[in-house]
Amino acid sequence: MTEFISTHAGEMAALGTAICFTVNSITFEAAGKKIGSLSVSYLRLFIAFILLSINAFISRGLIFPTDATANNWIWLLLSGLFGFVLGDLFLFEAFVQIGSRISMLIMSVAPPLTALLGFLILNEKLSLLSLVGMGLNILGISLVILSRGGEEKKVQFNRPVKGIIFACLGAVGQASGLILSKIGMGSYNPLAAVQIRIIAAAIGYTIIIIYRHKWQEIRDALKNKRALWELFLGSVTGPYLGVVLSLVALQFTEAGIVSSISSISPILIIPASIVLFKEKVLPKEILGAFISIAGVLLLFL
Repeated sequence: MTEFISTHAGEMAALGTAICFTVNSITFEAAGKKIGSLSVSYLRLFIAFILLSINAFISRGLIFPTDATANNWIWLLLSGLFGFVLGDLFLFEAFVQIGSRISMLIMSVAPPLTALLGFLILNEKLSLLSLVGMGLNILGISLVILSRGGEEKKVQFNRPVKGIIFACLGAVGQASGLILSKIGMGSYNPLAAVQIRIIAAAIGYTIIIIYRHKWQEIRDALKNKRALWELFLGSVTGPYLGVVLSLVALQFTEAGIVSSISSISPILIIPASIVLFKEKVLPKEILGAFISIAGVLLLFL
């Protein structure tokens, strides 16, 4: 058992990431419907940073990542802007628009994007089988979000187009952030790496809030106790445990494998969506989720 864990440490950390992101997406969807996606995106950063700082002090003796090199800072700051600001801002808005289940399914396009970027930037392997996997991934997502409607039986989106676009942009941000993390982290401590990413995100979101005059929205969010509890749980499982586990996984295996295993959240979230949000999940949507994830897993066989 010990040998299995040590041999597959990266894969197990990635599986833990998927579980954490499932809980994270459910709680953030609930909180976002109460206080708005921007408030969720911003406030969870401070909760996660405090938790990370405490953990870093206990494990490293350093509250802040003062031992990071200039290379670590540059690439991880960029990773934070792409992953936490661009990726998560659009993803959380997609949660509000089309729900966490469909959003996370669309986000499963992130692994093919990550694989493609890894091939172009990091010279990671991308085979013909990987291309087939990408095709299956897109087919599965299309099966869920497209339908034939009207007398002319035209193919159309069965969810708000705005939400679908937001989820797609979230996937682009996540894939870019993951590649930039791998470049910038190297053998550097994952806890400290996430701290740097969160610092970048906090700066980015603060600029957005100032530009959009949203401070009152943030103040109102702090008064909603139910949403704050959901936000806390989501912050612990998402930008804290989930992201740390994903970066640990990156140190033991390839970026594409991490992204593929982490992407099973759309399947894990189906039972929760039915029970908690009373969603009606069609058989073709369940089939589409499994096809999509099968395609993702096929990428890295």
